[in-house]
Amino acid sequence: MPGDISVSGHASAAATSLPHYWSRVVGAGRANEGLRADWQRQLTEAKREAGFEYIRFHGLFHDDMFVYTEREDGTPVYNFQYVDALFDFLLDLGVRPFVEFGFSPSALARETNTVFWWRANGAPPVDLGKWGELITRVTEHWITRYGAEEVRTWYFEVWNEANLWGFFHGTRSEYFELYRTTARAVKAVDPALRVGGPATSNFVPDARFDGESENVEARVVVGDENIDTYDWRPVWFDAFLAYCAEEDLPVDFVSTHPYPTDWALDAHGQGQKLTRGKDATPVDLALLRDLVAKSPYPDAEIHLTEWSSSSSPRDHTHDTLPAATYVTRSILHSLDTVHSLSYWTFTDVFEEGGAGEELFHGGFGMITLPGIPKPTFHAYRMLHRLGDELIDSGEDHVLTREAASGRLTALAYHYPAEEPRSVPASFDGRDLARATEAKGTPRTLTVELAGVAPGTPFRVEILDTEHGNAIGAWRALGSPEAPTREQLGHIDRLARATDVRTARAGEDGVLRYEVTLAPWALALVQQL
Repeated sequence: MPGDISVSGHASAAATSLPHYWSRVVGAGRANEGLRADWQRQLTEAKREAGFEYIRFHGLFHDDMFVYTEREDGTPVYNFQYVDALFDFLLDLGVRPFVEFGFSPSALARETNTVFWWRANGAPPVDLGKWGELITRVTEHWITRYGAEEVRTWYFEVWNEANLWGFFHGTRSEYFELYRTTARAVKAVDPALRVGGPATSNFVPDARFDGESENVEARVVVGDENIDTYDWRPVWFDAFLAYCAEEDLPVDFVSTHPYPTDWALDAHGQGQKLTRGKDATPVDLALLRDLVAKSPYPDAEIHLTEWSSSSSPRDHTHDTLPAATYVTRSILHSLDTVHSLSYWTFTDVFEEGGAGEELFHGGFGMITLPGIPKPTFHAYRMLHRLGDELIDSGEDHVLTREAASGRLTALAYHYPAEEPRSVPASFDGRDLARATEAKGTPRTLTVELAGVAPGTPFRVEILDTEHGNAIGAWRALGSPEAPTREQLGHIDRLARATDVRTARAGEDGVLRYEVTLAPWALALVQQL
């Protein structure tokens, strides 16, 4: 039987700073989706409940944003009205853009319609001079519209996953040249603006990306049993930083995408689609911290601009409670490593592969298309409730304090020992996701928090398969293929109905509380 989960501490105990790096940035599909009313409603809720500060998305320069076109004689036409509408909404909400410069507008693209249902132009611009001028014009426009002081708080990332053929029909050297042009254009407008890259895909254990383009023959076929014995490394990382140092280019931050799998967007049909161990993300983030510290840019921030349990928008695990527990464990085991870890994505309003065919289709989002919160949304909401000082942390819990008020908050989670992996992806149906949910046995959570006033109230909130679990509520209705409005309302109410209780400290100023946690459950204990 697994042991108890024990959380204990004193209100006046020594503590260290706890930056909420997990809520710094969140992802979304593409810029044009951000003009939709449902997308905006959901981001408003995500901001309010989870505190996200920045948002990153693809397609800023896609044709559906009308940023760049050319007249018949080749004269550029710049149009920032759609971008203005989106950025105005974001800033009014209190969410800043983490700008991803990409992909090429059709008028500049060497090739078009290379990836996604919405036909992204994942190819280098045919004219780097015109590309550089586009970067200059849009950056100057933002400073004119929002002021230099505001825009200096933003981040400017060059492209997305250029190591993958669908996203960049070009070579590594061509990406480096694109970075050089973009970074210099940004800094020429204002040297205080922050630019970075290389925004590459998940780590690999082999030399497939060591050359100018991916070499499929260099792939190592890892086995299920020995997947964690390999040396997983970030793609293009060392080469990118060496190039930038040689060219005297700015790198204010580095970015990559540490999905805990052996595959990304595989255009060759050869990915095994295996999942690494449950410590893959903490190990990867610690490696990045050490690589940057030893690099020519030791002061560069580290932003992981995409991350989830897998990089598939059709992974049924994304809809389930184990995904939420995986997120919580990975985040809390990666403290003091990076500046942001951006969950991909906040919403199922996401059209890379077209619309999802049903309500729960395994989409990336922590909120469904109609706005129903999944368990992962609750995980980020609970994480946001943590204080800004860390008193204690362990395998399955943290204890924090809010510096301004002195209030204590603990978060505990039951990641079953029976699942040694990052939650395995479930692609061809829900069977594997259901099997993962069924793993584990209950554990007892004991909480003992001292040093508070006698009778101090605490709020105890539990997320488990029976409480706050949207897909469980859907299953209880018979898994309707096309839920009615009434059924959607019912699912939404149950999806928000976590188990909430109240407990009080004794006359000795100590809270003593005990509860049984089912496998995959999360428990938040907040001093009121």
